[in-house]
Amino acid sequence: MWGDLMALGMVFPIAIALGFFLGRWVGGLLGHPGAGMAVGLVWGVASGFWELYKVTVRLNRMDDSGKDQPAAHGHKGDSGPDGPGGGGGDDPGR
Repeated sequence: MWGDLMALGMVFPIAIALGFFLGRWVGGLLGHPGAGMAVGLVWGVASGFWELYKVTVRLNRMDDSGKDQPAAHGHKGDSGPDGPGGGGGDDPGR
């Protein structure tokens, strides 16, 4: 989880820079470096946001799967009157 989040900090600038420079290079080969830079920049930004979307979906799945599982210590009966700490009628204030 932490690796995905830390990688996002690197993915955005790398994707944007690669898109920009590769777009300028391809645009220069085709005779339109300005248009190539713009297309490459948009492609890099879109790639960064796509990676953000994938990480967000992955983290949501991890969060949803954690909600279905019981508590880490397995204290399922603690809230009932006969469970540990429930009192079981010993407390006259109830």
